[in-house]
Formats: sequence, structure tokens, C-alpha cells
Amino acid sequence: MTWQDVYQQWNNEATLEPTLKKQLEELATDPEALEDAFYAPLEFGTAGMRGVLGPGINRMNIYTVRQATEGLALFIDTQDAETKKRGVAIAYDSRHFSEAFAMEAARTLAQHDIPSYVFESLRPTPELSFAVRELKAYAGIMITASHNPAAYNGYKVYGEDGGQMPPQDADALTTFVRGIENPLEIPILSEEEVETSGLIQIIGEQVDQAYLEQVKKVTINSELVKEMGKDLKLVYTPLHGTGRMLGEKALKQAGFEKFVIEPHQGIPDPDFSTVKSPNPEEAGAFEYAMKLGKEENADVLIATDPDADRLGAAVRMPNGDYQVLTGNQIGAIFIHYILEAHKQANTLPEDAVVIKSIVSSELPTAIANHYGVEMLNVLTGFKFIAEKIQQFEEDHSHTFMFGFEESYGYLVKSFVRDKDAIQALVLLAEVAAYYKKADKTLYDALQEIFETYGYYKEKTISVTMSGQEGASKIAALMTRFRNEAPSEFAGVAVEVTEDFKELTKVNHQTNSTEKMTTPPSNVLKYILADGSWIAVRPSGTEPKIKFYIGVKASSQAEAEEKVASLEDAINEITNA
Repeated sequence: MTWQDVYQQWNNEATLEPTLKKQLEELATDPEALEDAFYAPLEFGTAGMRGVLGPGINRMNIYTVRQATEGLALFIDTQDAETKKRGVAIAYDSRHFSEAFAMEAARTLAQHDIPSYVFESLRPTPELSFAVRELKAYAGIMITASHNPAAYNGYKVYGEDGGQMPPQDADALTTFVRGIENPLEIPILSEEEVETSGLIQIIGEQVDQAYLEQVKKVTINSELVKEMGKDLKLVYTPLHGTGRMLGEKALKQAGFEKFVIEPHQGIPDPDFSTVKSPNPEEAGAFEYAMKLGKEENADVLIATDPDADRLGAAVRMPNGDYQVLTGNQIGAIFIHYILEAHKQANTLPEDAVVIKSIVSSELPTAIANHYGVEMLNVLTGFKFIAEKIQQFEEDHSHTFMFGFEESYGYLVKSFVRDKDAIQALVLLAEVAAYYKKADKTLYDALQEIFETYGYYKEKTISVTMSGQEGASKIAALMTRFRNEAPSEFAGVAVEVTEDFKELTKVNHQTNSTEKMTTPPSNVLKYILADGSWIAVRPSGTEPKIKFYIGVKASSQAEAEEKVASLEDAINEITNA
């Protein structure tokens, strides 16, 4: 069918949800927007799906949620009866229609006699990951669009280990989802049938308490926290999302007394009315926290994104202003503290390992090497970190110490198998307390790390290319980078080219090619003669192509100069 046929199918549907019906009528006057809503189904991949709210197969609405869940139900139907009975845990964030989407998913599963465990109110993504494991559910669904703007929502699927589904299962699930021709025809259990079926169980406090009990293990030096927890001044903003309830309880439980919740952003708000974007990597998200921080003379400001899986921080500088740290800088501070604290306590395992993504900074690698700890690099996507943790549990080859991605995702303890900003919140407060005891700030901590290991600097360039035309442009750019591989950037020769799709690692000095062992992924990485590196990949969840730059230098000024030169080189290639 053409997109016009699909549109007519929706337009002629007598039982179409009234709000969507009204929006569809409004779209009829905008041919370009109408085509974008119907030209192709919303992309469903290994990370689930994410998109703008509204009518159409390329939008997030109750029908596309039903379609995704019907695919999951059909996948679960292929399992044995006992597996099917384990059911699915479901959580949702503070976005528009999140609660409704969660119940639509539960009612779709119920139509297949698959039980679900739905949280009574909004909860963070990491708690959903924990709940899957705690309840021994077979899968999990998280309704969230992470840190996207208010117009978005999304749907993430988790496997029985609490991590996002591994590629083999995700591919099978995707096949089922894409095989559903008309999402308008998917049956769901009626509200009356739900009442009598017993297939939908509401959960909440019991899982909260079990999660918080595990969070106690995040604290490394409880004596330090006991001593300094009453003095550390911390401002925490959940950016209108899910983090407040558990974050507040976790901080109090750990022993921190002088933290303040930013009052305006402590209220769940699907419009995220105090920020342009609820993204803790952007300085604008800290505007309110910075104002409150100066009033409170706070040592550190911490923000979590709407589903509380990502964490950002702003540290107090010598002049009293606050500087927002990058995800790589926070990762480096965490790794340095974790390894040093365990070394001092004589609890650093001989088989300790830290895991990071291939597009994250090499500064944490230098720190890990200093402590004799192995650093593993995995593909972007926390499920690959979760897979390694599972492997270590099975083969006892390593002890997991920490995992992170440059995009502000951190995991301290493996009772969760995804990014966990609640864990990170508690640990970063401990790190700040450690430096406060020495009359230092986290800004001082970062400078000490740079002085010891070198001045590392990274930059991510995200180029948004929306719609059908944008998707074609992104594909064409990746083809160009792959087929017309650059031999240099800003006059610095490319020594190694890693193609994670073709799984080839070409050493241009020795003219040799090595086979890579990671799962295939559409990523290219160039390692330059001076140790700098550049990576390029399309986003898996947003209409963006991303370029990553990493450099090392002997001073901050030199590092900034290197990044600027490489950015200019990338722009020159992409605009050619």
C-alpha cells in the first residue's frame, strides 16, 4: 500500500481514538506533515521505538504501542507455558500518555493470557530493569522517550536479565512487530475483562523497598558518608521526571542530610515547562539548579533525565560559578574514585574490570591501567555492557566494577542491567563528600586527574536530519564515509580504520586487515597518528547522525585546539 492508502485506512476507521481523529483532521491541511506521519512505520529496533506523538504509523500512539506489544506477545507465545506465565513488568515515565500506553500494553498482553506487573505510578527506567529480575518476569516494557523533548514518547523492551533484549531475541521480536499489517485491528482485553482476568497486577512499594535495599551496596565508604553526609551541600533536580521519589529516599538512606530538591523541577511535568530540553548534558537544564546552588552555596548540582537513567552534574569552580561536566568527565571521576577507594580499603579484586562504549573517552582507560584494572570496550548501547556482566557471572572471569557511556549513562552495581542515575546520584554525592573532606571540590578533582593522566577532551556533534529525506541523507553520508574513507583529518594521518559493520580493522601503516569480534553495528572509527580518534554513527533512537571526537594533549588549550581542528575537518567532509 502507498502511504496515502494507509492514511485513508486510518481516516476511515470509525473507532479511531477521538483525540487522534481530531489531530488527523488537522493534518489533512498539511500534506508534508501528513506524508511524514504515514510514509513508513515507526522504526522498531533493538532499542525499541521512539517518536513524536500523534496519529499515523510513524508516530507514537495507542495503536503503534499495541503493535509493538502484539509483536512481543507473539514472541512470548513461542515460549513454553511456564515461561509465558512469568509475564512482563511495565513501568512508565512522566510524559504525555505514558500511563495510558502502559495500560494499553498490559491489555494487549492480557489478550494473549500473558500476565503483567504494572507500576502504580511513574518510576525510573533502572527500577524497571530491577523489577524484571526481582519478579523473575520474562520481559519488561518501559514507556519513555528518555531526554527527548516533550513532543516525544517511546517504548523500550527488556529481556529476562533486566537488560535491553540481546540482538537475537530483539531481531525475532522485530520480525513479529513488522509482520503486523494493520495496528488498528489488534484486539485488547476490555476494561471489564481486565477486572475479572487477574492478568494485570499493580505493583509499587514492595519493589521500591527491594530496590532501595540494593542501593545500599553502592556506598563504598560508609564511614566517610557518616562523617561528611551532614555537611555536603547538594542540589538535585529530577527535571520534571521520575527520579525524585527514589532519589530522595536513596540519598537519605545513604546518610546525606543537606541536599535540596529544586522545587520547580521536582514536580513531574510532561511539558518540561522550565527547560528547552530535559537533557542533563545541556547547560540550560541546570539554570534553575545553578540559581538555587548559589543561594545554598552548594558543593555540587546533580540532574537526572526524565526516566532517571542518565545523570549530569555541575561542579563549583573557584569563582563560585558552576561548570557542567561532560559524561566522559563524570565517568573518569567515578572510575578514579571507585578504584582508589577500593585500593585504600584493600578490596580491589585482582580480576576487576571496567566497561565503556567504543565512543567514550580514553581517559578512563588510562586511569584503569594505572590501577592494573582491565578496560573493556563494547558497542554503543548499555545492553552490551549488560551482556558482559552476565558473561562474567557465568564464567567467573572478571569482577564488574563500573560501566559507562559518554552519553551520561553509568552503572555501579549489577542488580540493575541498564544505566542507573539513582545509583550514580548516591555515588557522586559520596565522591563529592570525599573531596569536601580534603577541602576540595569536584572541579579540583577533575583538574588533579588531568594533571596526572593528561588533558583529554571529547566532543559529540549531533546533526539532526528529520523525516524521509533526512533518513536518506544519513544513509548517504555513512556510505560516503565507508566507501571514500578519509586518509587524514586536519592534516593528521589516519593510522587505523575500524568498520564495525563490516567487522574489519585496517592498519594503514602495515597495510594489514584484522577481523573484529564485536556484533556488527553501523559505526566507523578512525584512530589518528597523534592518538586522537573520530567515530561516526547514526543514532539508533533519533533522526540524527553523530560524530565523536577524542583527543589527548599536554594542556587544556592544546586539547581544545585539536578538537576544533578535527571538528572543522568533519564539517568540511560532510558539507562537500
